[in-house]
Amino acid sequence: MTAFLKLLARNRLALAGGIVLSVVVVLAVLTPLLPLPDPDVTNTSNRYVRPFSGGTILGTDHLGRDLLARLMWGTRLSLAVGFAAAIVAATIGAAIGIIAGFYGGRTDNIIMRGVDMLMAFPYILLALAIVAALGPGLLNALIAVAAVNVPFFARNIRGITVGIAHKEFVDAARLAGLSNTRIILSEILPNVVPVIVIAMSTTIGWMILETAGLSFLGLGSQPPQADLGSMLGEARSALITNPHTSIVPGVMILIIVMSINLLGDGIRDALDPRLKSGALSRPMAATRVARDGPVPQPTGAGLLEVQQLETQFHVKDRIYRAVGGVDLAVKPGECLGIIGESGSGKSVTALSVMGLVASPPGVITGGAAHYDGADLIGAPYRKLRQMRGNKVAYIFQDPLATLHPLYRVGDQLIEAIRAHRPISNEDGRAKAIELLDSVRIPNAESRIRDYPHEMSGGMRQRVGIAMALANDPDIIIADEPTTALDVTVQAQILSLLDDLRRSRGLAIVFITHDFGVVAQLCDRVAVMYAGRIVEEGPTAAILDTPVHPYTAKLMACVPELGAGKRRLAAIPGLPPAVDKLPKGCAFADRCHRVQDDCRAQDIALRRDGGRAVRCIHPETPLTKAIA
Repeated sequence: MTAFLKLLARNRLALAGGIVLSVVVVLAVLTPLLPLPDPDVTNTSNRYVRPFSGGTILGTDHLGRDLLARLMWGTRLSLAVGFAAAIVAATIGAAIGIIAGFYGGRTDNIIMRGVDMLMAFPYILLALAIVAALGPGLLNALIAVAAVNVPFFARNIRGITVGIAHKEFVDAARLAGLSNTRIILSEILPNVVPVIVIAMSTTIGWMILETAGLSFLGLGSQPPQADLGSMLGEARSALITNPHTSIVPGVMILIIVMSINLLGDGIRDALDPRLKSGALSRPMAATRVARDGPVPQPTGAGLLEVQQLETQFHVKDRIYRAVGGVDLAVKPGECLGIIGESGSGKSVTALSVMGLVASPPGVITGGAAHYDGADLIGAPYRKLRQMRGNKVAYIFQDPLATLHPLYRVGDQLIEAIRAHRPISNEDGRAKAIELLDSVRIPNAESRIRDYPHEMSGGMRQRVGIAMALANDPDIIIADEPTTALDVTVQAQILSLLDDLRRSRGLAIVFITHDFGVVAQLCDRVAVMYAGRIVEEGPTAAILDTPVHPYTAKLMACVPELGAGKRRLAAIPGLPPAVDKLPKGCAFADRCHRVQDDCRAQDIALRRDGGRAVRCIHPETPLTKAIA
């Protein structure tokens, strides 16, 4: 609950709405205890008194009744009716939606066709028809407002229930012998309660407005009882001559509805698990940069040179140091592999180069990424947009998630080109076919009309590679592009990338967790752990003589075909949490060569020739490994 309130408080508009609504509700609850005159006592000799005159704060109405007293009692009544209507509509609508979604089939069809019939009528006309049938009165207005909102809740909850009813945990409950009622109450309902709360928080304001509208027409609250709608209805004849009688209830309706809607938006966001790990705002177009120290200058070590890069995620009061000072360089025509366990900072390092880390919560706090001598970190968004896909291209891990499902692959390839230069439809189509041919997709002329779902995983990955090649970039960053593919397709993709690198002189940064892939494709490899480089050097040298114990352990985890029986190694323990990194070596708790001095202080990355290692008790001394 505390975490929910903290997350809600981060949305300033929601916080303001919650404070205002709380004040209104508290005053409404305390109304019977306040020293207010009787709201129903008339005094026609004292009619239409202006605010702050005649001993009144808000003046009087056409019958001389005190407007402040009627406003407080009317607000109390309107809030009670609005919340009661929301609870009734949510309860009935949720029950209907859960039953329809859970049982499905004929039950679902019959129930939802009835709901569709209700939704076919304009809701205000349906409410008027219900009140006309039941008769004027506040209780009947409540019933009418609740009834017209039941289909809204039923539709929403039914859609959620359909998705949950076929989940594995529901099937497990059936196999355990639980009755349908028990499954609904223990498995389905807890999963839809957040949706019900969100729907209620965003519709209570509309229900108060609908109730006020019925009372305004004389079908809700009946004289002398007052709610905000009836106060407006009674004052409409004096709107020009005595506007304060309309302004007072009108402003209160505005305050209540606006505060409820703002608070409802905040509750919706705070209950959304996808937003709990970040802020409540839309991510920025480029990663936020907040560098405190000096900016490193380029040394000319490569076409792309990453220096002392630090990227953090600021989530509430925690700071996750995902990348903690990375130095990398890749030359034209070279393939640099970045390898490490999941969560070691490989992808965040690559995304930081082009400002693609989501902000909030991501922040680049130090370092630089020089492309051809120009720093990309903190560059204007217009420059980054020109560079993305043009000079530096990115191949994402899951092409099904990155390719647009509603556009043909040929159109998406043409769009990637047009983002950087004008091209006609005819030339764009020819270029798209050429790109698909270059990545060895058969029948390219017909496949450009396919949608992503019509292609296999390997074909989609080839389209992703073709899109990366669309503008002849100098550098391609491939983020685990073969992880989800079978070994045969993986070999084809790796061979394709290697051929393209050699024929076009591309520089490739290849992110993976597989040493087999590194051995096949990469010239050099950098091993990452806990956001830092722990070993770097030529691929063949590292495969022959790993220096860092972590590198040796990773290689021991790779099975070898035809090598006879051997025990498949595993690294004990888990990587450290990057918001609580230990002092000294981050790998110390999992290392078989650990000694006391490993935990004493930070360990620097030592370089000797073409090799580098961050270890003081290596598997093999660095000098011997080089020799």
